[in-house]
Amino acid sequence: MDESNRQLCEIIAQQIAESPHKRITFAEYMDLALYHRQHGYYATNQVNIGTKGDFFTSPHLGADFGELLAEQFYEMWEILGKPAPFQLVEMGAGQGLLAADVLKYLHKHYFDCFEVLEYIIVEKAAALIEEQKHILLKLSRFGANLRWCGWEEMPAESITGCFFSNELVDALPVHQFLIKDEQLKEIYITNNPDSPALFKEEAGELSTPEIAKYFEFVGIDLLGGGYEDGYRSEVNLAALEWMQTVANRLQRGYVLTIDYGYLAERYYSRQRREGTLQCYYQHAHHNDPYINVGRQDITAHVDFTALQRQGALCRLQPVGFVQQGLFLMALGLGSRIAALSNMQTQDISSLLRRREALHQLMNPMGLGNFGVLIQSKGLSEEEKGRSLKGLSVPVM
Repeated sequence: MDESNRQLCEIIAQQIAESPHKRITFAEYMDLALYHRQHGYYATNQVNIGTKGDFFTSPHLGADFGELLAEQFYEMWEILGKPAPFQLVEMGAGQGLLAADVLKYLHKHYFDCFEVLEYIIVEKAAALIEEQKHILLKLSRFGANLRWCGWEEMPAESITGCFFSNELVDALPVHQFLIKDEQLKEIYITNNPDSPALFKEEAGELSTPEIAKYFEFVGIDLLGGGYEDGYRSEVNLAALEWMQTVANRLQRGYVLTIDYGYLAERYYSRQRREGTLQCYYQHAHHNDPYINVGRQDITAHVDFTALQRQGALCRLQPVGFVQQGLFLMALGLGSRIAALSNMQTQDISSLLRRREALHQLMNPMGLGNFGVLIQSKGLSEEEKGRSLKGLSVPVM
């Protein structure tokens, strides 16, 4: 255990000791482990993202993912009547790779859109902001209009364009629950000073009635639906708050959310008795969030039913929900794969690596199975009537 790791464990232990019942919710624990300002996983400069790191995302496989997204953003700009400025708001931009790919592609292929583009990044991890700036400020010489912004700096209904995120919602802190004696219980974290494992779990009453209301909201009957004792899973109340925040800031345009997850009926399948919580450390995954504290990523799958219904409450219109593989194929991924067959090159290994990367983006057992949810706000009836290319069925 290194010094930062030890200090974070002490901070968590102190918060538990000072709480009224000597325990905190799993959501509070996860928030500290990931986002503590000094020692949390995303706050440190030790976040290890990439194909050889703790985890990797679609942009790490090459520029194609960002370039295909840029095609969709350009079409959105056209549908909205080519507003100036056109604002792209990326929430949780990682190392800045996706932003760089989008900006470079628009600059090269759609300069009229690039000229009026304002690219805004909402990021709360200081270490990631520094990494993003290191990569992206080089683009300023090409005229890229970039800025970093907190939610508190963004007025209500101030954005015309698209809010988008790639693997953000899965890292929002979740509450964990348990069905015990035919009752809904919450899982809390307490100190465990006499054991090598510093923290342990205990079940108790729900910390907020919003957890029970959540299941009414997404249409899942946990207590009358045949779920067995011991069934446990997660509730992402933070995702509902996030969706409300996004919808509040959007005046006209789209919200595009890419992540791994399911609709509620599948998320809370009776067969998924242990939930979806996963930890990622040195590119291996496991389900113990109480080790490598502050040194590993902690995630849970996204309930897309909740995002859809919360969006509707916040005046967002449903546009479409599709798998990432189909979304990218409709935007031209298939054409890119086909073009590789006709390429004349002596660098066969490079060609094969790119082919493998493109196939990974559409692999139905991996990234291709991610969900792509698109919602809109403030569109005219004519604009609503125009379908998005990414939601069309690709011709095979």
